[in-house]
Amino acid sequence: MATMNISLPDQMKAWVEAQSADGKYANSSDLIRDLIRREQIKQEKIAAMNEKIEEAYASGFSGKSIDQVMADAWKVAQS
Repeated sequence: MATMNISLPDQMKAWVEAQSADGKYANSSDLIRDLIRREQIKQEKIAAMNEKIEEAYASGFSGKSIDQVMADAWKVAQS
């Protein structure tokens, strides 16, 4: 495992230390790793959603009214 030194303002350092002091994390490194993992997952989800949005735009637009779209969605939800 690699080591990385970071600089934090005093307020952030105190917050990080408080998170590990309450027992949720074994130490500051565990907290930072968890935060990075969460951010990675968040970015992956955002990228996947952006990909879906691009696919939707590329598929074109429907001539259906909002009422027709909602009725179709309701039928799918009921089946």
